[in-house]
Amino acid sequence: MQIGGGELFLIAGPCVIESEEHAIKMAESVGGVARALRLPLIFKASYDKANRTSLKSYRGPGLDEGLRILNKIARTVHVPVLTDVHEAVDVQRVAEIADVIQIPAFLCRQTDLLVAAARSGRAVNIKKGQFVSPWDMRHAVEKCRAAGNEQVFVTERGTSFGYNNLVVDMRSLAIMREFAPVVFDATHSVQLPSAASNGDGAVSGGQPEFIPLLARAAVAAGVDGLFLEVHDHPAQAKSDGANALELKRLRGVLQEILAVQKAAHPAAEPARR
Repeated sequence: MQIGGGELFLIAGPCVIESEEHAIKMAESVGGVARALRLPLIFKASYDKANRTSLKSYRGPGLDEGLRILNKIARTVHVPVLTDVHEAVDVQRVAEIADVIQIPAFLCRQTDLLVAAARSGRAVNIKKGQFVSPWDMRHAVEKCRAAGNEQVFVTERGTSFGYNNLVVDMRSLAIMREFAPVVFDATHSVQLPSAASNGDGAVSGGQPEFIPLLARAAVAAGVDGLFLEVHDHPAQAKSDGANALELKRLRGVLQEILAVQKAAHPAAEPARR
């Protein structure tokens, strides 16, 4: 897979590793849909969600167990894997397993983390901070390139719009694509940060009904890849269930997206045969 080579690709999986059994099941299910549609896939799941709103929220199995599970998925399901890294000290161990190291949106300006990820030799996905303009993401990309890594791309995931809300400026996709391949995160973009209906502000809410709409718009605007958090039972998910795409809807959403791409960007179609 060549990111930015003209062929649309998919990053998909649950927000966090909930168990070995669940992670493998999701990788097999998402992988089956992607293969059927001939859509290149990178499976994603986090071993530690260090940026949860509440101290009581589930974070994941941790570094050791999480990497063991991701390694098993890579070997048995035969898909590339992506995971978040929150601390520079963890990068080298993660790089032994993951094909792509992801920099969380809140940490997209952390120079030491960016440089460590770049120096690992793995591809680096930088999530665009909710507080960062699209043109300022050039600096994050340049930090990685200055460290000797050209395998860097950025992911749009919405911009803070007042309190507890995000909005997507489709212009940002074209702006960032001037200096790096761009992925659109259609699931975090519908998140309502710290605004769940429980009223205590400890869990984020979401508007998943808008995932297909935003995904279609982004593909029509021109992106290199699509990012989707997918779960078989979003209401039971241990993290970000309120803005996850339900697994049973994945095939239909992807079929819509591929139809939009074919209509809007016919020159890209021959890449998938």
